[in-house]
Amino acid sequence: METIQWSDFEKVELRVGRVISADVFKEARHPAYIVHVDFGEQIGIRKSSARITDLYSPEELVGRLVVGVVNFPRKQIGPVMSECLITGFHNSDGAVVLCTPESDVPLGAKLC
Repeated sequence: METIQWSDFEKVELRVGRVISADVFKEARHPAYIVHVDFGEQIGIRKSSARITDLYSPEELVGRLVVGVVNFPRKQIGPVMSECLITGFHNSDGAVVLCTPESDVPLGAKLC
């Protein structure tokens, strides 16, 4: 494992957002959703292509808090321009389990 400096970690903008919509990404090569996340007034709403279909339905995602990286460059994924990375962990079956705060926190709050 590579060691990084604290200043490297500080550059990553891991922020809390609330999913406001999630739709099946029909054109994706692998099952995915197009997810819109509200990161609060300062950052706004960002779109992401998220391969989280194994454990979550679009209806279950709406209203859920998630942790996302909001300062990566935008990335073209098929016809969708992804504007943030929603974070999670692979479980023992390989499905992605979302990284979420266990209590309500303000939208846009930075991971510390």
